[in-house]
Amino acid sequence: MTATLTSLLPANETERLETLRQYDILHSLQEAVFNEFVGLTARIFNLPISLIALVDGDEVEYKANEGLPGLRSQPRAEALCALAVREHKTVVLTDVAAEQDLTAEAAIAAEDKNLRFYAGAPLAMPDHRHIGTLCVIDRRPRTFSTDEQRVLEHIASLVARTIAVRHECRTSQGEKHWQLVQRQLVDELRELVALVRYLSARFGTQVPVSGAVLEPVQRRLHDLSRVLREYPTCR
Repeated sequence: MTATLTSLLPANETERLETLRQYDILHSLQEAVFNEFVGLTARIFNLPISLIALVDGDEVEYKANEGLPGLRSQPRAEALCALAVREHKTVVLTDVAAEQDLTAEAAIAAEDKNLRFYAGAPLAMPDHRHIGTLCVIDRRPRTFSTDEQRVLEHIASLVARTIAVRHECRTSQGEKHWQLVQRQLVDELRELVALVRYLSARFGTQVPVSGAVLEPVQRRLHDLSRVLREYPTCR
C-alpha cells in the first residue's frame, strides 16, 4: 500500500479518521441505497461516472460505483477524491490534464483511466468532519456551474445523512430495521430517477444542466431531506 503524502492530509486528520471509523462503513458490502445515489447523480449531470468515496488513512474505498466497474479501492495518493477532504470543500477540476495541484500519482492514475473532468463534494457528518466525497467524472473536459455544484453538494449531504441513519439503525434496532429503512429510501431515490428521466426527455441534455431540470430536482431533494430527518442519527 502506498503511504499517503502529508500534503494530502487535512489538519484534523486524526479526528476525521475517528469519525470515519465510528460509522462502521469501511469494508462493508455494496448496498442498494448507495448504488441508487450514484446512479441518480450520474443521471442528473448526464455524466458516465459517479462514486461515493470513503477516504481512509492510506486508501480510498468506493462504497458505490457507477461507471468504473471493478474499482473498489485505490491508494489515497492516486485518488482525486482525496482533494475535497484536504480542502474541506467541493473541488471542481474542469480539465484534470491541465491541473498543476495534483500529486504525480493522481495525475498518472487519472490519465490511465482517461479521466478529464472531476467534481467532488465532501461527505460532512453531524460533527462536521469529512469522511469522503460524492463525485462525478467525465472522460472529457467540462464546465460545472454554480447551480450544478449546489445540487451536487445537496446530494452529498443526503449521502452523509444516510450513512449516519444506517449506523443508528444498525446499532440501536438491528440490521433488519436498517434493511426496512433502506428499502424506503431506495423507493424515494427511484422516484427521483424517474423524475430526472422525464425532465431530460422534455428539456434535453445541456452543459451545464439547465435550471428547468435542476430546480424541480432540488425541490424533490428537499422532500428526501425531510424523509431522512424522520430517522435519528448518532452525534
